[in-house]
Amino acid sequence: MNVNDLTPHALDRRDAFRTTVMTVRQLRGLGLSSADVAARCRPGGPWQQVLPQVCLLHSGPPSSEERVRAALLYAGYAPDRDLPGPDTADPDGGVPDGDGSDGFWGRAAAGREVMVTGPAALALHGFAAVPPVIGLPRIDVLVPRQRRLRDVGDVVVHRDRQLPRPQDLDGLPCAPVPRALADTVAVLDDPDTVRALFSEAVRAGHCDAAAVVRELAAGRLLERPWVRRALDVLRAEDHGAAEQLLYGVVGRYRLPDPVWNVELRLPGRPPLGRADAFWPELAVAVVLDRHDDALRGRRARQHATLAELGVTVVRMAPARLREDPEGQAAVIRTALTAAADLASAAYLVVTPR
Repeated sequence: MNVNDLTPHALDRRDAFRTTVMTVRQLRGLGLSSADVAARCRPGGPWQQVLPQVCLLHSGPPSSEERVRAALLYAGYAPDRDLPGPDTADPDGGVPDGDGSDGFWGRAAAGREVMVTGPAALALHGFAAVPPVIGLPRIDVLVPRQRRLRDVGDVVVHRDRQLPRPQDLDGLPCAPVPRALADTVAVLDDPDTVRALFSEAVRAGHCDAAAVVRELAAGRLLERPWVRRALDVLRAEDHGAAEQLLYGVVGRYRLPDPVWNVELRLPGRPPLGRADAFWPELAVAVVLDRHDDALRGRRARQHATLAELGVTVVRMAPARLREDPEGQAAVIRTALTAAADLASAAYLVVTPR
């Protein structure tokens, strides 16, 4: 836009700009003086300052997207190289970090490390168990550890040395679901809410349980009683989702029909283990990984015993079923083909779980 077009009348038009949320520095880069910006943001004026150095270019309440964009810009987000970045000085009166080359607001590349996290990110990911952004009391943002930034207004700042790669949701950088979920759980103490979030994360296909557990462990949240009590839901949903993926792989790639969800045992003996899919005539069992450290050793022993009895045990990670269903179908087909040439397995009793 030509700076000469910024007449007093043009200043009041939202379509004179590419966005309705801008920093003071961006506005100055378009030719406005600090006095112009201050005049437009006075009480009763056509604009408003919603956060330090961040202006909303209309007088009404911000929309959900505008709230998020304002929080991101306050945190130093620099989405466009052709727009001037925010001021290099701390909007709360501080000074840039280090030598100023990558200070409070950061360079354009550093600005792209800023992302929304917590409940706002889950809302943007489409979680039904979270209110829409417009109804949330706060917007959480995730920034690099060295960034000096205070909570202000409805913006809560989280810092970390290692940031996840953000996901672009309608032009807004958001933390991946596992990290956003961990940052949300960190401020909750209601087991029912935690269970609902865990359940939706896996059932709706946002992520698998292992990714959530890793983030919870990184945030030292697994020791909280209400988080521990909710892990059973996380594992159950993860296994149910993985079973659906396995059903789909068997049907889509025309594998022989197995018997589903069975327990294997020798006649009159205790159970030897479970199989999510089992081909009795070939003694091939597919077992989905459950990411349960407490039972991992026991299951390894069970699988070793089944192998000694002539059963081919194929362990399958839910993430691999999700990411490479054709490859996992090939693994099962290879196991079935190879088993046809093996000696007969011991007689096993197969019972539904």
